Amino acid sequence: MTTTRQDTDPMRALEGLEDERASVRLRAALAVGTTPDPRFVDKLVERSAIEPEFFVRDMLTWALTRHPVSMTLPPLIREVRSQRPQARSQALHTLSKIGDRQAWPAITRAVLSDADEEVARSAWRAAVVLVPEGEEAALAAVLATQLGRGDRETQLSLSRALVALGEAAVGVLEAAASAPAPPVRAHALATQRLLRDPGAGFESAIEEAKRVVALGGPGPGGR
Repeated sequence: MTTTRQDTDPMRALEGLEDERASVRLRAALAVGTTPDPRFVDKLVERSAIEPEFFVRDMLTWALTRHPVSMTLPPLIREVRSQRPQARSQALHTLSKIGDRQAWPAITRAVLSDADEEVARSAWRAAVVLVPEGEEAALAAVLATQLGRGDRETQLSLSRALVALGEAAVGVLEAAASAPAPPVRAHALATQRLLRDPGAGFESAIEEAKRVVALGGPGPGGR
């Protein structure tokens, strides 16, 4: 991507974040990240909450990671409590990219079970990055309460988060494989398969799990 003199003018770049053209906003975010300045942080966070284009949001996240953690964490943590789903989702995504565990207290049970699926998925990804050593099992227990939720993409995100927790997820998945709700049992079984074989495809794993459950597999009276 080519930058012009106009793009590299910091204040002009900030103005460019508001341009109606996505290509201009992208170059502006690149320029702001290339020349970090604490004065840019609030604007980057604000724009992330409303930016409609994925690739521009990704550049905004990159620009925020270029600034000091002491400047970015406070506004991002505030955004996690925003009324706007995109603001919450994007803040969580950015926190996962920054990777500083000081943000862990923002990953509450309420955030992990957010009603908006994109927010919840972002929270799950952030949680496995930020979880402090020794708290993996507690996190796995909370994540397991979301098994069976949403469409395939949502379920895959949750399975990946649980698989990332490794041994800490084994017990909760075993318990969930005997849950009363068939969708929960199937999702737990599919995730167990992915935990044993990370190379297995989720689509085949979930379909096989659903067949097992339908035939009276793991569950009350199914063992």
